[in-house]
Amino acid sequence: MHFAIPMKAPTFADLVRIYVQAGNGGNGVASFRREKFVPYGGPNGGDGGEGGSVIFVADKDTGSLLPLYFEPHQRAGHGEKGRGRQCSGHAGAHRRVPVPCGTEVRDADTGEWIGEVLTDGEELVVAQGGKGGLGNCHFVSSTHQAPRECTPGTEGVSRRLLLELKLISEAGLVGFPNAGKSSLIGRMTGAHPRVAAYPFTTLHPVVGIVNYPDYETVSLADIPGLISGAHEGAGLGHDFLRHIERTRFLVLVIDLSGIDGRHPADDYFALCRELELYSLDLSARARMVVGNKIDTPEARANLSEFQHRTGIEPLRVSAETGEGLEEFKRLLRAGVMAARAGSLQIAPRPESPPEKGVPALPSQGVFPDGSQENETIAPKIPYPDV
Repeated sequence: MHFAIPMKAPTFADLVRIYVQAGNGGNGVASFRREKFVPYGGPNGGDGGEGGSVIFVADKDTGSLLPLYFEPHQRAGHGEKGRGRQCSGHAGAHRRVPVPCGTEVRDADTGEWIGEVLTDGEELVVAQGGKGGLGNCHFVSSTHQAPRECTPGTEGVSRRLLLELKLISEAGLVGFPNAGKSSLIGRMTGAHPRVAAYPFTTLHPVVGIVNYPDYETVSLADIPGLISGAHEGAGLGHDFLRHIERTRFLVLVIDLSGIDGRHPADDYFALCRELELYSLDLSARARMVVGNKIDTPEARANLSEFQHRTGIEPLRVSAETGEGLEEFKRLLRAGVMAARAGSLQIAPRPESPPEKGVPALPSQGVFPDGSQENETIAPKIPYPDV
């Protein structure tokens, strides 16, 4: 006797392939009018109904492509054929599919860009329904009084699609596993990420909202841990970096305690490298550096060497005790507001990278209000081999 081994169902999906099929248009009909007291009949065949379309609708309450993972075939209704007395057939029902905001759609076979939905309620037609056929009443002429011609409906579009979710948030947390990103977003927002004392507890992105007393909000995304060699598939890889492609501002979270046996400066340079290997645009984005776990003795001991090797003064916080979190919220808001206005200045990258052990250039980020927080904003800088 053979027993099937059940597979654990995924709880999050940000990349799925599906098949969509729009409805076919209904056929037109050839019909003639035959009524009492109507001496001269005539053609009165109606048109076929139009086929339904497959439409993606952005839904702010949908946070994953998981429903489409379990239901990869989406079909719309077919149009009905026409009837006599010039009655058109019913149109096929549209298939409206809710997808998360930030979903990109491509043709899975050709890679052709189809579109994306970004705001709640935005719609994207991914498969157009077929047109209904014409009845014979459309073919009457002075020399053709009794046409028997009618046209069939056209087929609806069918295609295989590749859906890719890129979360929409204004700021994103990037860091090594166990750097404390989940603890930070849990303390600063209403999100409830999984927190545990082992690496890669975060297996899918989490988005939280940072609220301020004046009712201003900043959306903050936490992605799974990034490690050196992620571009080659190490750890969870760096595919999850797609979820911070839309962010205006990056927060590099560094574990200053070095409890995992790595020096915090090496972590910083490794993060810079992985960001650049993934996307030059992403690596050049405005960002700030946050040193977490400052409440530990090891963190205070590593701080001076980190500053010397990187040339950066990190914002010192502790997700455990809450130290520095109010300042973090203030700087996060200032950075996001400056990025919104497009006025955050980033120092240009030097022509050649420094040799190993040579400190990187300090940041030159400037907020529009003139506040002296330049040292917490990191430009795209070169890094030594680690």
